[in-house]
Formats: sequence, C-alpha cells, structure tokens
Amino acid sequence: MLITSGEFRRGERLPSERDLAVQLGVSRPSVREALIALEIQGLVEVRVGAGIFVAQSDARPAAVPINEGQGPFELLRARWLIEGEIAALAAREATKADLAPIRSAVEAMEQLANKNQETAPPDRDFHMRIAAATHNGALVSVVLYLWDRGRGAMWQRMEEHFQTQQMREAAIREHWAILAALEARDARKSRAAMRAHIRRVSTDFAKGWEQLKVQKGAQSGAHRSVRAIRVPSAGR
Repeated sequence: MLITSGEFRRGERLPSERDLAVQLGVSRPSVREALIALEIQGLVEVRVGAGIFVAQSDARPAAVPINEGQGPFELLRARWLIEGEIAALAAREATKADLAPIRSAVEAMEQLANKNQETAPPDRDFHMRIAAATHNGALVSVVLYLWDRGRGAMWQRMEEHFQTQQMREAAIREHWAILAALEARDARKSRAAMRAHIRRVSTDFAKGWEQLKVQKGAQSGAHRSVRAIRVPSAGR
C-alpha cells in the first residue's frame, strides 16, 4: 500500500479523490470506500476544507482487508437497482406457496431481534426467497452474489461501528412493508419498499460514518468531514 510503503509520509496531504481514482485506475466510489477503511484503521484522517491526510500516529491499527473487490456501498447501489426490480417482478409472479417462506423469514428476524440475537441468516433468506419468487434462477444467483459479496470484512467493521438498535428496528419494519406490498401483488409498492429499505441502510451507514468522525474530532480537537455516499432516490 502507498501509505505503508512510505510513498505518502505521515502528515502528508493525499491527492484528491478524483486524482487518486485516476492514479490507481479505479472508480471514485472505490476510492471513497478505501478511504473509509483506512480511516477506520486510523491510517488517514479527513479534515474539513483541507483534504485527506496520512495519520501522524505511530500506532499500528488492526488490519482491515479492503481489497475485496466491490465495496459494500457499490454493492448497495447495485442492490437498490436490481432488487427493486426483482421485488416488482416477484409481486407479479409469486404464488401463495412462494410468499409463505418470505413471511416466515420476517417472523424469524423479528423473533431474533427481540432476543438481541443475530438476524443475518433469516435476513439473507428473506432476500433469497423474494428472488426465488420470480421463478428465475439467474436472478437468485445475482442476489446471492450481491448479498454474500457485500458481507466482507469492511461491512462487518462498519456494522461494529455503526449498527444501532434503531437501525435493527427500522430493518424489521421495512421487511414487513416489503412483504405487505408483495402480498398485495403491488409491483410498484414492492419496488419502492425494497429500494427505500436499501437506501436507508446506505444512508444510515453514511450518517454513522459522520458521527464516528465527529466523535474522533471531539477527542482530537479537530473537526472532520467526509462526503456521504448516496444511493439514488427511488424512481418509478
């Protein structure tokens, strides 16, 4: 890495996101996600109006792999687009037998959340079952890839920092809303409910990132900021 190799020295200002993207041959969203991982590791700091700087500290933080291919925010953007359309198609194509396990997945999520236990397995099953309700195996494979690919080390670290009880409760409500739209056979509402859910996850993580930086800034006496990573607003 350019920082650990010494190409960028401690306290040195890094190039802009645009310049880094060109220099490294990657997209700007990929640069942002890499910077988030580096900030979480304590290797860089972002200062309002000044830019991004290599951290001064000599302490070596715990490693967080960032070379995982597409980052979680890029994958959330893909999910917003693809799973929204999958939900709309499922609303039209699902049979009563298809909808039953989707409801069971939401009920399992709620029961686990009430016990303060991990809800990821039934959450994953919920999204897989909706894809299966389209009766298109290729779409199931796509959702499986996007879900599992997005749950790498960086996602896990972000959840450690940013996940709250309020976010868990919001997820349960959103899953019930998606199910209600599917059971009503309303393609438009199913698409909108799925996209609202994924957009909220992305937005909450971006807000959590900002809050983390405010806390760090209060500790160090410096005010920092980072651009929010946004998922497009829901369309028709």
